[in-house]
Amino acid sequence: MSDEAITRLARAAYRLSAADSRLRGRATRNTEALSLAHARALKSLAEHGPMTVKQLAEHVETTGAAVTQLVNGLVTAGYLTRERAGSGDRRTSIVTLTEAGLRRHEERDRVLAVSLRELTRDLDERAIDAAGTVLTRLASLYDRL
Repeated sequence: MSDEAITRLARAAYRLSAADSRLRGRATRNTEALSLAHARALKSLAEHGPMTVKQLAEHVETTGAAVTQLVNGLVTAGYLTRERAGSGDRRTSIVTLTEAGLRRHEERDRVLAVSLRELTRDLDERAIDAAGTVLTRLASLYDRL
């Protein structure tokens, strides 16, 4: 692979990271905007049901402190509820998706699917699979940096 190709890939990775930062910024200012982390949290709860904050952090692939802040925002938006667990540990909370949260998740998933189909309509399945491979490898690289 040429140095020019690697430079183009690095620029694309930086643009993707910048776009994610802008999305996170919008999500902190507007409860209608969902960051990718918000969307992952809603998706995890829709697929797996109620869970502890610690379990949600594992599903969302972030820290407990970060997911606590994320949950706070989603509770404020009316997408989640948080209740103390029935166990003796008062620090443990169970997070549950509300009906509004489920609707928001389903809407986001639908828009994402339509958008991805539109975005990749001129690509064949091999190219789409290659893009997925590169994104997965970038995620692994980011974890090592």
